[in-house]
Amino acid sequence: MANKTTSTIEILFEKAESYTKTTIELAKLNVIDKTSDVLSSLISRLAIAIVFVMFIFLFNLGLSFWIGEILGNFYYGFFIVAAFYLLISVVLYSYKDQWIKIPVSNFIIRKMIKSK
Repeated sequence: MANKTTSTIEILFEKAESYTKTTIELAKLNVIDKTSDVLSSLISRLAIAIVFVMFIFLFNLGLSFWIGEILGNFYYGFFIVAAFYLLISVVLYSYKDQWIKIPVSNFIIRKMIKSK
């Protein structure tokens, strides 16, 4: 009788160990899946942002030269465009949490808790 009880306890421990290993492996795979989903989304958005930044950069050069030509000195156009970006940066700094931090945090959280 003692041998049968010992055998049953050993089987129970083996199954518990197997269950624990499987649960840990599943948790690792879930973390990898969520991390890859978040990173791929961020990288694709970053690629689009880089192309958009290049467009904005070239557009600003053209705009600066055009405004400078209208005002008579090219550097006036660059000063005006720089002042415009200074104004935008002050506004963005004032509302950074509401416009940037919270939406990015919410995006990451939605991606992490999204079920397939």
